[in-house]
Amino acid sequence: MEILKLGDPSASKEIERIIERRSLLGDKRIERKVRKILEGVRRYGDEALLKYTRKFDKIKLRREQLRVSQVQVENVYRSVDGDFLKVLQEAKKKITRFAQRQQPDSWQLTPGDGTVVGQRYQPLDSVGINIPGGMASYPSSLLMNTIPAKVARVRRIVVISPPCRDGQINPYILAAARVVGLSEIYRVGGAQGIAALAFGTETIPKVHKICGPGNIYVQMAKRLVYGQVGVDLLAGPSEILILTDASANPEFVAADLLSQAEHDKLSWPILVTTSLKLADLVVRTIETQIRDLSRRDIIGASVDDNGAILVASGLQEAIDLTNRIAPEHIEIMTEDPLQVANSIRNAGAIFLGPYSPEVVGDYMAGPSHVLPTGGTARFFSGLGVCDFMKSSHIISYTKEALAKEASSIVRLAKAEGFDGHANAIRIRLQKRGQTTESRKKP
Repeated sequence: MEILKLGDPSASKEIERIIERRSLLGDKRIERKVRKILEGVRRYGDEALLKYTRKFDKIKLRREQLRVSQVQVENVYRSVDGDFLKVLQEAKKKITRFAQRQQPDSWQLTPGDGTVVGQRYQPLDSVGINIPGGMASYPSSLLMNTIPAKVARVRRIVVISPPCRDGQINPYILAAARVVGLSEIYRVGGAQGIAALAFGTETIPKVHKICGPGNIYVQMAKRLVYGQVGVDLLAGPSEILILTDASANPEFVAADLLSQAEHDKLSWPILVTTSLKLADLVVRTIETQIRDLSRRDIIGASVDDNGAILVASGLQEAIDLTNRIAPEHIEIMTEDPLQVANSIRNAGAIFLGPYSPEVVGDYMAGPSHVLPTGGTARFFSGLGVCDFMKSSHIISYTKEALAKEASSIVRLAKAEGFDGHANAIRIRLQKRGQTTESRKKP
C-alpha cells in the first residue's frame, strides 16, 4: 500500500478515485444477462428456476425439492455442534435487543380544532431474504436480515439460498434459520432467486420486498425488479476506513484493514491518519500479518488494487476527508474517539476505540451489518426494523373544521387549476347539515 500525503497531486487523484468508486451495476453486459434470467423466470416459473440452478449451481433438482422441509431443517439443526448453536442464540439475543429499540411508535395529533392527524406504522406483509450459499456460509447474514423483520412482525418471511454440491443448503444457514424460527426456505439463489421472489412461481409465492446480500448478479437483479417489489440496499464491495492519530496500535489497524480486505478482491481497505510514522508501521505490519491468513490471495488483490493510506496534516482534515468518502464502516482510533465521532456525518456504522473492531459488528454487537456502500452512506442508513415496516398517514376532519379551512383549500386548488378539487370542498359546504336520510322524498 502506497502512503500518500494529503495535498500532494498523487493523493488528490487517489482521493477522487476512492470517492468515485462504483460497483459494476452500470455494466450493460451483466444487465443483459440478468434481464434474460428475470424474463425467463417471469414467463416460465419453476421450469426456469430449475434450469438456471442446473446451469449456475451445477445441481439438478426436481420441483418438489425447491422447498426445504421442516423435517430436513430439524435434522440439520440436531446435527450441528452445540457450541455453535449457543453462539447463534447469543447473537440472536443481542440483535433482537437492538432491533426492539428501533421500533417506531404510531402517533396522533389532536390540536382541539376538530382535526386529527397522525401516522400509523404497520409491518410489511411479506419479505424475501437472499442468503449466499454454495461454497460460502453466512449464517450471520441470515440473523442480521431476518431478526429485524421478525421484530417488525412481518407476516411472511421467506429465505432463499443456493444449494451446495450435495444439493443441500449449507447446514449453518439452516441452523440459523431454525434458531430464528423460519419455516419457508427454498434451495435457489442468484438472479433467478430474486426473480422468483419478485414475480412468483408455481412453488414460490412472490413477496413485497427483497433484502439480503449477494454478488453483482443478485444486486443487478434487485435493481431491475425495484418497483415491482421493494429492495433494501444495492450493496457493493465491503469497505472500511480507519481514522487514527499517532496513539493507534499499528497491529490493530493492520488486522482490521485485512479483515475487510478478505471479503472480496474488490473490497476497499483505507487508512486515514495524522501520523506518517504510524502509516509506515501499518504497512510493515500488513506485510507480516498477511502471510498467515488463508485468504491472502484475495486480501493481496484487495490491498493492491483498492487499498489506500492517506496522511492528513491534522484531525480536522482527516475528518473532512472521511465525510467526503462516506464509508460503509469507520473505525476511530484516536485519543478521544467519541469527540471525533460527533463530527462524522456520513458513515454506515461507526466503531469507537481500539477494542471495537469492525468484526464485532459483523457478528455479535447487535446492529445489523447490512450497511450502505459506495458512498451511499451520504443518504442511506443501515438496515433496521423500519425497513420492514410502512407507515400510513391518518387524517380526520369534522364538518366544522372543514368549513373553517374550506376557503384556503379552494384557493389553493383553483391556483393549481383543479376545479374538481375545489368542488369536493364546495359540495360539502352546500349540503352541510343534510344527511342521506333527510334528502329522501317523503
